[in-house]
Amino acid sequence: MISKSELLVGCNPVHKKVPVLIHDNKIICESLIIVQYINQVWKNNGCSILPSDPYDRAVSDFWVAYYDVKLVPLLKKLKSAKGEDWIAVKRRIDREMKVLEEAFAKCSKGKVYFGGDDIGYIDIAIGGCLGWITAMEKVSGMELIEEATTPQLAAWAQRFMSNDAVKTVFPGTEKYVGFLKMMEARAKEFSNFRLSSRL
Repeated sequence: MISKSELLVGCNPVHKKVPVLIHDNKIICESLIIVQYINQVWKNNGCSILPSDPYDRAVSDFWVAYYDVKLVPLLKKLKSAKGEDWIAVKRRIDREMKVLEEAFAKCSKGKVYFGGDDIGYIDIAIGGCLGWITAMEKVSGMELIEEATTPQLAAWAQRFMSNDAVKTVFPGTEKYVGFLKMMEARAKEFSNFRLSSRL
């Protein structure tokens, strides 16, 4: 188990995980809730993360929920899958990525991001997982966002990762790879421990 500070546990006693935003002595937990909070608090600065049009906002909410419900569990499953299971999960991911390719075409309206000319809510939600995705690609040697089958999504991912605002906070693929390998080693240790305790 990774040790967590008392401050983190105190700020997020339910899930005990990051991120946590502390603003004006108020605690806000969970990535997407933090994004919505930031949008509301600083919306008068001329920069909006969420669409102002109610329909466009509903569409954004739908695609963020879709990604969270459909793809995130598959990506987590892929980390521990082996052999035939890995291939089956990868096929399901490929199908979901094609759906996101179509979503990008509709949401971006021919522009560079899901949010149009600027990074928006969907970009942040999906882009926040690109570090893990690139690390998993590096470890497995397989593309998860395939340029051949999802060219717009692949180009979007490159643009997102090379955006100056993203580059300043992205820890780098190697850190994600190291963390993935550490998690895999710990899972193996735990599995060996459970096996030996049964004997």
